[in-house]
Amino acid sequence: MDRYPTVAEVEDAARRLVSRSAGAGRLRRIGTSREGRPILMLSVGHGPRHVLVVARPHPDEPVGGATAIALAERVAGGDRSSPATDPAVVTWDIVLCLDPDGAELSRGIEEATAGPRHTLDAYFRAAYRPVAAEQPEWAPLEGRQLPESQALFRVIDELRPFLQCSLHGVEAGGSWVQSTRDLPGLAVPFMTSAAELGVPVQRGTFDALYWENPAPGIYVLPPSDSTGRLAAGSENIELSTWCAPQRYGGTTAIVEVPMWAAGTAGDPSPHPDAVRALRDLAVLVRDGGQQVTAVLDKARGFLPTAREDPSRRVLEWMAGGLYDLVAESWEPLARQAADATHPGDPRRLTTAQVCALDIVARRQPLRAAGLLARLLESADDRAAPGLRRDLAELSTAWSTDFEEALRLRWVPVRRQVALQTRTVVAAAESALTTLG
Repeated sequence: MDRYPTVAEVEDAARRLVSRSAGAGRLRRIGTSREGRPILMLSVGHGPRHVLVVARPHPDEPVGGATAIALAERVAGGDRSSPATDPAVVTWDIVLCLDPDGAELSRGIEEATAGPRHTLDAYFRAAYRPVAAEQPEWAPLEGRQLPESQALFRVIDELRPFLQCSLHGVEAGGSWVQSTRDLPGLAVPFMTSAAELGVPVQRGTFDALYWENPAPGIYVLPPSDSTGRLAAGSENIELSTWCAPQRYGGTTAIVEVPMWAAGTAGDPSPHPDAVRALRDLAVLVRDGGQQVTAVLDKARGFLPTAREDPSRRVLEWMAGGLYDLVAESWEPLARQAADATHPGDPRRLTTAQVCALDIVARRQPLRAAGLLARLLESADDRAAPGLRRDLAELSTAWSTDFEEALRLRWVPVRRQVALQTRTVVAAAESALTTLG
């Protein structure tokens, strides 16, 4: 496996598995997207307990489709090395793509990352990530009732899974797991697999800076009354699809694997000057955002409106305050780091934590630049080619600096899939032992 499969290829692989598995696999439509695309779920095994796997919840994270098929093949093959993969004990229900509309808007991402030379520039020029209110797992927090979200909620209510695994990927950094409840048996196999596959474990992540951290790369959702420990925008996280299995005593694990590994993602040493680093990153994300927004300002008159076009909605959402929100969210961290008095002070930020924030600062303007460049490709205005060239220069320079500053190296797709697959199975093993 040397590239990510498309949604169509994942669905074809699922159909082939069903046709040759003599009843071991079933494929059904569990819902329909906003634009009428099917949301398909592959079920493998016939055990009384259920693991629900959700692939491609974010359209710019294509690894989940490959992992979905790898998991299905393992269970369909009758793997009884673990009770979790024994088809007589556990049924695995695998949503092949939760956001098919978003995946269609990211349809060039597989080709962009398939060549012999993998560059962030090519990736961001193809990737699409919707606004929070149009992300199926997250939309309920924004008061949106998307058909994709509702389909997943219905499946959760029907199956009552003891474990839900959401398959995510990150552009750069290391691998980590976020869970709604501690899975004590997960840390060792997760870290062992990451080490064997040469993928760093992310020691500190923007998504869970204040969550419980029982082991490296393992983050557990804090109590519901700890809203101050959640990232901005996630204060109502209990409304998300992640928390829905809790109604039935179930747990959700969000498994993240990187496309590019960052050299300092797993470095737990104290950062030598975190206050200055955070100040510089705030400038970086704001300046990059302003430069993309300046190009957007010149193109607004001839681009499709935000109502008409989802990419335009993302651009306006980002220009409307997202860059400032990201930068401002680090101010408490800077104050905390400034108050640290000695090398072992827990208020000091680690090199890995600053690395995670560095990645966030760099990727936001790149996401916007890629979306705007694609909108300009189809624009019928004589100013469009020049603006595209301006964006191309920005994107190339930012991507190159990103790769060099964080010493990024491409993680082969097969290793991303192997780590995610092993981690999901380990999470299922750990969750299963708690059931008695």
